Amino acid sequence: MARTTSRERTRLSLIATAAAVALGFAGWTGSSWYAAAHDDSARFAETRDEVLAAGEQAVLNMNTLDHRDLEHGLDTWERSATGSLLEELRKGRSEFEKQVRNARTVTKAEVLSGAVTELDAREGRAGVLIAMRITVDPPKKKPSSKESRLLGELTRTGEGWKLSGLGQAPAGEAPTDTPSD
Repeated sequence: MARTTSRERTRLSLIATAAAVALGFAGWTGSSWYAAAHDDSARFAETRDEVLAAGEQAVLNMNTLDHRDLEHGLDTWERSATGSLLEELRKGRSEFEKQVRNARTVTKAEVLSGAVTELDAREGRAGVLIAMRITVDPPKKKPSSKESRLLGELTRTGEGWKLSGLGQAPAGEAPTDTPSD
């Protein structure tokens, strides 16, 4: 039987130690990955991103309308809404159609930025703040643009997140003079 030398034992010991460290690292990495994949904060972040995307799209839809394709535009508004907002849109639709047809305007919106202001995933409610540039193109006049901040309330439905409320965000006033020390 061959005898192992001290050098071979040291080498085998180093190999065994390296294998144990690699196995330990693999176990730690795997358990960390599993914990992250099943963490509530990861699901919350996904829901937050979903709410923001739905909110931005719905607010964009509600601020875009072309008199030449009015039926489609108003249908898109209704598909973007739920609850009392949807009821309000349906109730005032015929009068609003008359106004837009007479004005013959084309309104286009662009999302500048957006943020989720609140999120209750369990209750299926959320809030968003969306900054937009809205351009109105009336007949025989130059288009005009304005920037606006809108607050949207969203409700989770069977078809996804939809607007249940929409309004102007309050504009803060800048201080006119600075306090002295």
